[in-house]
Amino acid sequence: MNVCVVGAGVVGLTTALELQRELRNANVTILADRFEKDTCSDVAAGLFRPGTSFSGCTEEITRKWISDAYSYWDELRKTEHSFRAGVCQMSGYIFSSRDPAIVRNHFIEKVVPVYRAATEQELRLCPGEWKYGSFFTTILTECRLFQPWATERFLDNGGRIETVSLLSFEELRGKCDVIVNCSGLGAKRLCNDHKLVPIRGQVTKVRANWVKTAFYADFDTYVIPGFDGVTLGGCRNFDSYNTEICRHDTASIRERCESLLPSLKNAPVIRQAVGLRPHRDPVRVEIELLSTPNGTLRIVHNYGHGGYGVTTAPGTAKYAVQLVKAALKSNSKL
Repeated sequence: MNVCVVGAGVVGLTTALELQRELRNANVTILADRFEKDTCSDVAAGLFRPGTSFSGCTEEITRKWISDAYSYWDELRKTEHSFRAGVCQMSGYIFSSRDPAIVRNHFIEKVVPVYRAATEQELRLCPGEWKYGSFFTTILTECRLFQPWATERFLDNGGRIETVSLLSFEELRGKCDVIVNCSGLGAKRLCNDHKLVPIRGQVTKVRANWVKTAFYADFDTYVIPGFDGVTLGGCRNFDSYNTEICRHDTASIRERCESLLPSLKNAPVIRQAVGLRPHRDPVRVEIELLSTPNGTLRIVHNYGHGGYGVTTAPGTAKYAVQLVKAALKSNSKL
């Protein structure tokens, strides 16, 4: 059997690897027009912390995705591949002067090993009038390392990669038994999906090796250390297609992050980056039988993760592969 995965970001790669694990006899091909450093995944800081508004088709399924994703990253962290794959354990703080709900996360409080209220002493770790805070321990995945590692593993397992810019799924007719659509924002055109919108994000990567702990604060401010520098962010520009660096966002990010951690004021810049998060509510992971003039295409969609693709990709990948199995069974009955 032949399965085509459309998209080579973190969602596409984790789905392709899961297909190889679950369908040993399948020929899996990744089709994409962007890879590794050209994907939105490459911009992500990669800390496992899904937003409380993240949503699948049901609460139960959403929690399952998140739990499965955390298990995947944590198990990978414990292997000999962890360093090359860019996966490690990390702790962090969330501070707010506005609302206690901001520092809570009903999705992960019982998933990660530690999630507790910050002490009065911890609330004074950073300058500011912080009234509420939480401390948590989680997983970080550096996609600049994970994506090349996952690509190599996929190819070693016998997978194929083709550089293709699809205009329609009908172009794949006769080439595969099931299409798995992990095209992110590209699904807006491929599926004519008006629910899918870009949420623009911009980050600055700086060299600050002394920062070992992640910090979140009000107004989408975050400082997240990684394998290759420290990520400073951020912003969320709804329905924005601007992929250029904005100097106003740069100034705002530096000001907010340096106010949170004054030691960052002289940290040299490594790079700046912009990504368009593919946001959809709910995230679309489902089977579609697409009728065309030449027959029916079986498609399993897996897109719309917004800013939580790195966090949840392995969980939705696992769910999507079960749908692929169901699609193949229905195919065999026809």
